[in-house]
Amino acid sequence: MSFAGVRNALNQYNQHAVQTGIESADPHRLIQMLMEGALGKIAAAKGFMGRKEILQKGRHIADAISILEGLKAGLDKEQGGDIAQNLEDLYIYMERRLIEANRTNDTALLDEVSDLLKQIKEAWDAISGTARPKQGQPAA
Repeated sequence: MSFAGVRNALNQYNQHAVQTGIESADPHRLIQMLMEGALGKIAAAKGFMGRKEILQKGRHIADAISILEGLKAGLDKEQGGDIAQNLEDLYIYMERRLIEANRTNDTALLDEVSDLLKQIKEAWDAISGTARPKQGQPAA
């Protein structure tokens, strides 16, 4: 099998694995997956930026922005109050920084957004282990 064939098979496997993960995930896990996806897109964009692969860099930054838009759309400002509003403001800020990073080819801006998103994800991950019942367990 050629390298292109192996790569195609790997891509198909990854798409199937992600689809399976999405179908079986609870809403909390879906948010984790979105954050993981955005972090992956930002990391890939940084690599493409370093290799001066402009088209791929732009695509991955656009994908990261799209994921942030999805995270924003999922916020419940009525129940989330100030926290949800602060998250929305932070997502908007990150989108602007990603646009600027794309425009100026500044990897430091990608790192800034990645660091912010990692902090949010760490807090979100901590919720899954403490405040929520495990799948299959009744809520207290």
